[in-house]
Amino acid sequence: MTVFNTFWKVINKYKGTIILFTVMLVTFGGINTTSNNSTVDFTNSKPDIIIVNNSGNNALTKNLISYLKKNTNVKDVKNNEEARNDALFYREVNYIIYIPKDYQKDVLSGKTPEIDIKTVGDYTSSLAEMLLTRYLKIQSIYAKNISTEQELITAINKNLSKTSEVTITSKVDTAKTSRVSRYFNFASYSAMFIIIFIVCMVLSSFHAKTIKKRTIISSMNYKTHNKYLLRASFIYSIIVWLLFMLLGTILFSNTILSLRGLVYALNLFIFIFTSLTLALLLSTLIDNKDAVNGIVNVISLGSAFLCGAFIPTEWLPETVIKISRIFPTYWYVNSNDLLASLQTINMTSLNQVIINMIVMLVFALIFIIINNLVSKKKQRVG
Repeated sequence: MTVFNTFWKVINKYKGTIILFTVMLVTFGGINTTSNNSTVDFTNSKPDIIIVNNSGNNALTKNLISYLKKNTNVKDVKNNEEARNDALFYREVNYIIYIPKDYQKDVLSGKTPEIDIKTVGDYTSSLAEMLLTRYLKIQSIYAKNISTEQELITAINKNLSKTSEVTITSKVDTAKTSRVSRYFNFASYSAMFIIIFIVCMVLSSFHAKTIKKRTIISSMNYKTHNKYLLRASFIYSIIVWLLFMLLGTILFSNTILSLRGLVYALNLFIFIFTSLTLALLLSTLIDNKDAVNGIVNVISLGSAFLCGAFIPTEWLPETVIKISRIFPTYWYVNSNDLLASLQTINMTSLNQVIINMIVMLVFALIFIIINNLVSKKKQRVG
């Protein structure tokens, strides 16, 4: 028990580091809770457009303009190209449609009229393009079989009147689950740092030459000595996990105290266990305490940036995402992001999450095997 008690005495020296990273987690988690809540209502977005009519006031042209006015916000600007370009440049409009002079004639003769456009290229202008393309395709299909203008307009409008009703079937508040995922994503940095840093610093104290010599001449078996250290390290990791889960429950009680929250908890537990095995490996490889801080910073901070803990993965370049797969953090963060978007929690929907957990356990197994090989080699050298 002497080894076990000494382990906690050494940890007590580094309680400031543990408190610092816990406060950081609470701070960032608290910021996430103040994010604007989104509703589950569906809002139809209308693009802002300009229509330049060079075809006159014939019925076909008027019908196209009427359709566009119904589905977009048609803006009025001065009737010159400079004013239109300025409106586009300053994002007052997203899309400019130029109806050609021979529009009616081309349609009734079965031709596809060339409609010029100008666009800012954003998602709203894509919606305007989709609306225009839909109308022109329907018009082109009916124009092949209908030669009279009024019959053609009637057929087009009848087809366009068929709309789909949008029903929100999901009852999951994705805004809330996203905030929970961001909390757990940031927890990967805090957890990895305080697990690896503290365990490495404590074990390096026991690996000091004077301590090693005392252990050798003592009545305690070397294997028993290591068993106590491993047991204390594992208990410390569980305490960190419980602390982070307690903070998560305080911040997001509704989500954490659910089946989804249980999966978040299991995912964090496996990640912390993997971090512990990495810490044990590093403590075997590194004897210099001064080097521990730098190495741990590189590993924890680097993997957090590369794997999406700080920056969402959808914002990261594809090359960075491919590289990040070599870190356990990537698989942990990926599971959190998946949990934020899942509508239902069952074995089928959790398939990828389970695979990610297995990958993290494989990492842990690799770290354990390498640690055993390095330990045996060091013992033979010693």
